Amino acid sequence: MALLEVKGLSAGYGRARILFDAALELREGEVVMLAGRNGAGKSTTLKAIMGLIERTGEVRCAGRRIERCEPFEIARLGIGYVAEDRRIFTDLSVAENLEVGRRPARAGLPPWDEERIHALFPALREMPGRPAARMSGGEQKMLAIARTLMGNPRAVLLDEPSEGLAPLVVREMARAVGELKQAGLAVLLCGQNARFAAGLVDRTYLIEKGRIRPA
Repeated sequence: MALLEVKGLSAGYGRARILFDAALELREGEVVMLAGRNGAGKSTTLKAIMGLIERTGEVRCAGRRIERCEPFEIARLGIGYVAEDRRIFTDLSVAENLEVGRRPARAGLPPWDEERIHALFPALREMPGRPAARMSGGEQKMLAIARTLMGNPRAVLLDEPSEGLAPLVVREMARAVGELKQAGLAVLLCGQNARFAAGLVDRTYLIEKGRIRPA
């Protein structure tokens, strides 16, 4: 059974329809890429799954219908979301941002805590007291992912994790995604950079003009 399953998902903003009858699935321990150009509907797909925008259709988490759930309820069920624009709390420190995301560990799974986060992103270990506003773009992206992991998710929706980052940071992000896969997390990765995902992705969906199809 898929950990995350989407069927007939349509969504948009007001009268503007962006996503049409989308279907995809994500299983435990795999990385799935949703690839497409800017404006194709990648970010809209993730927002619709999380209930952040108006949508119709069916969304299941471990077999449970969740399309009527509020975003915070979906997060508590184990679906973590990292937005393209990061959305960290810039007036809080690194440590405080991590604390905001903290949720109890899930039964049968090793918990994500500061020690594990620092092993994944060593750069964060050196700056617990630094205000997030004083971090680089790459560091902020690491913090956004780390804060989501502190919620002990079963799946992570990553929107454009390599967008606008220096090549060295992009390689660091790719390494982190690989480690999440090894840890058994399911990762739905949105992006245009096929080289970033090389060697990591188990399956790919293509999205064009709001319609999704397997690659």
